[in-house]
Amino acid sequence: MNRRPLSLSAYLALVRGGASSLEDLPARPEGPLVWAYGARPEQARALASLGQRFRQQFPDVQVALTGCDAPGGDFMPVPLPPEKLGACESFVQHLQPDVVLWAGQDLRPAVLSCARDRGARLILLDAQDRPWQVSVPKWFPDPAPAALRLFDTLYSTDSAAARRLRRLGVDHQNIRRGAALVAAQPPLACDDALYEEAAEKLAGRPMWLAAHLRASEMRDVLYAHRQAVRLAHRLVLIIVPEHEEEALNILDAAKQAKLRVCNWDMGETPDENTQVLLTEGPEEIGLWYRMAPLVFLGGSLAPGIGGHDPFEAAAQGAAILYGPHVGQYLPAYSLLAGAGAARIVRDGDSLASAVSNLVAPDLAATMAHAGWEVISSGAEMEDKVISEISDHIDKKALA
Repeated sequence: MNRRPLSLSAYLALVRGGASSLEDLPARPEGPLVWAYGARPEQARALASLGQRFRQQFPDVQVALTGCDAPGGDFMPVPLPPEKLGACESFVQHLQPDVVLWAGQDLRPAVLSCARDRGARLILLDAQDRPWQVSVPKWFPDPAPAALRLFDTLYSTDSAAARRLRRLGVDHQNIRRGAALVAAQPPLACDDALYEEAAEKLAGRPMWLAAHLRASEMRDVLYAHRQAVRLAHRLVLIIVPEHEEEALNILDAAKQAKLRVCNWDMGETPDENTQVLLTEGPEEIGLWYRMAPLVFLGGSLAPGIGGHDPFEAAAQGAAILYGPHVGQYLPAYSLLAGAGAARIVRDGDSLASAVSNLVAPDLAATMAHAGWEVISSGAEMEDKVISEISDHIDKKALA
């Protein structure tokens, strides 16, 4: 075993001791196990997506998931142990991970060192060009560089993040150019017969979609549509409310705004005079994502909701508009906005301006392509990580 760097040895001495209770840990299942840790909720969701893909290919390998928003389901949820050497040793001895996936700029050198000592392969994901954090007193030597060198492979989000890792002493051969972690799911289902019917009825009409709309946002959306129709009189707004019970309120508001409404779920058929097509819920939203090249994602103009996952729309090839209240998914929106795939709006006026500018097919297509690039680059990185995990587990089985 290589000699530990002085800063790491000093850190492990600082955090020695600690409780070794295993009461909060589930029983360790048989077979190979991957432990994934996401520091932030969106990273935990992305790791869950990656883990789901991995389990589909390798169902005999178990995935334990830790994170602020770690879901259950097909994964074994495990809490992060206290950063005390005794607790980390007990945790790793109980879990016995074959591979550790770590996402986030905060490092826990004790648990990482214990996992490395027991032969786990350590893979760092989503490494960004930001400072690395370890909770130590200000006077203490920074253990972050030594902790980063514990990883066998480090996937950086861009070249700047890779340069930061190299400056901290990480071997360049262990650094891989990756991409940001995205919690992208497969494209939503779409009934081909329904799509053909809707496409025939709306043939040649420019359209945009207000998806997962809340009743508190309907006035701004309807106002924006009325303004946009002045410039594109054949423009159709498709509304998919988040909750079925809100559909009636939205229908009444649209009629009060003197907009001609077609209620799709009531069997009504859109015609040349239709200005708004209303559905009663998101059950068939995959159809409407496929129909509309430009999407406003609801739950974002009104405070207190936190937005909706934008990767759902990006995976469908849609250009995205969103309001300022997306705190629950802010990193995802920031990533897409930075790539040119999403644009923020503040109110009905700015939404109207954005719709009028982006309803042109070529502009929406450019944004949609940028979103697809984000999704596909994340998928390519996931493929590399899945291959690395499976190779390591195979080699370990043959050893």
